[in-house]
Amino acid sequence: MTDDSLWNPDLAPTGQEQRNWAWYHYAALWIGMIVAVPAWMLAAGLVEQGMSAGQAALTVLLGNLIVLVPMLLIGHAGARHGIPYAVLVRASFGTTGARLPALARALVACGWYGIQTWIGGEALLTLLGVALGTDLRGTPHPMLGIGSGQLIAFLGFWAIQLFFVRKGLLTIRRLETWTAPVKILVCIALVWWAVDAAGGLGPIFHAPSAFVPGGAKQGQFWAVFWPALTAMIGYWATLALNIPDFTRFARSQRDQLIGQSVGLPPMMGLIALASVITTSATVVIYGEAIWDPVALSGTFTGPLVLLGLVVISIDTISCNIAANLVSSAYDFSSLWPSRISYRTGGMITATIAVLMMPWKLLASSGGYIFVWLAGYSALLGPIAGILIADYWLIRRTQLQVDDLYRADGAYRYRAGWNPAALVAFAAGVLPNLPGFLATAAPRAFSVAPMWLAIYTWAWFVGLAIAGIVYLGLMRLSPRVAAPAA
Repeated sequence: MTDDSLWNPDLAPTGQEQRNWAWYHYAALWIGMIVAVPAWMLAAGLVEQGMSAGQAALTVLLGNLIVLVPMLLIGHAGARHGIPYAVLVRASFGTTGARLPALARALVACGWYGIQTWIGGEALLTLLGVALGTDLRGTPHPMLGIGSGQLIAFLGFWAIQLFFVRKGLLTIRRLETWTAPVKILVCIALVWWAVDAAGGLGPIFHAPSAFVPGGAKQGQFWAVFWPALTAMIGYWATLALNIPDFTRFARSQRDQLIGQSVGLPPMMGLIALASVITTSATVVIYGEAIWDPVALSGTFTGPLVLLGLVVISIDTISCNIAANLVSSAYDFSSLWPSRISYRTGGMITATIAVLMMPWKLLASSGGYIFVWLAGYSALLGPIAGILIADYWLIRRTQLQVDDLYRADGAYRYRAGWNPAALVAFAAGVLPNLPGFLATAAPRAFSVAPMWLAIYTWAWFVGLAIAGIVYLGLMRLSPRVAAPAA
């Protein structure tokens, strides 16, 4: 019998009638999430950090090829057993301990939800400002760091998204499916404009990086590349964890595997290429790299402004709901299933997103890539390592699904907590902590170069250490849950 503290209809395994997502639904979902402002800003931010167009595009593509592996491995559990991420982690962390990784993932999603909402609000404000011929941002408030107009636009866009929060996953799937082709066409149009305005591809791709001899960052390429690669992986390390929230609706393993393989690396490579072409073109056109597409749209005139900002707004809504709200809504629901539904979890996400003041995370490309992206990858990498070790190496993909919803079942461990998972999680996070603090607050923290070097590999280090420690402890433990017959 299921326990009310672990079960509600949103967390329950999907039935056969719910498993109707084909491979093209997953491909469209990824296109919808990838063709978005934050993804655009990944490669554009690398150009702004000194990379050439080719270097930036290849860095993004490599990062996404790497993160596809844990994405498929963890997504397998959703397609096979019909369970979301917040339930899957009970197998490794325990029925009570699972709240720790669920909360960690939920808080990261809240930050992303706030970032996307800020971007959408800025797009609306820019659109209205261009239409009225005036700057509507207002004078920045000392406490907030943004003007009244920006705050109103942010809260306005926040309110618009609540409609989709209340409609659920079916509306999200339909929105992504219908808007994906439009987003691709807009990206093509933007690249066409950039190439034409810059006088062809030659000036764009022949522009050297800042790391070449005589450049502003001569000899510093690898010092930027490795943490940048970690950040690129960190961008989708969030979805790599909660991908079961989507694959639980798959018609088959084949559908989720093909859909994700077709949708993620190729589309991420294309959006990176479009981004670096456009950003590099702005250097030729305007004399500086404009890495924010909202700011770039504000330089246009006539109907291009309207088209660009409307598409950015629609795109932000579809991406934000799918990539951020779904996971956190399930995760918050898992903390108190009898009281927190999927929709209530979504409202909690939206509220925390406001309190996190997301505009501060986007204050600079360096802060966005090396503090935010790389920082939370150090937190989520260990969870991914534990999940993969538990599901594939300990349980051989077998789970006692009913016991995942029982407080006295096979995954009770010690009062609902698995000490092996807690120790492994701490072992994966701690080596990256000094480097993160020194990167986020260099004036307050000074650490040895060794810790900064470890932090450049944050996701890899956390995943490997946590996975190995967890596997070793579980092999020695007599309390390992037996695989289902």
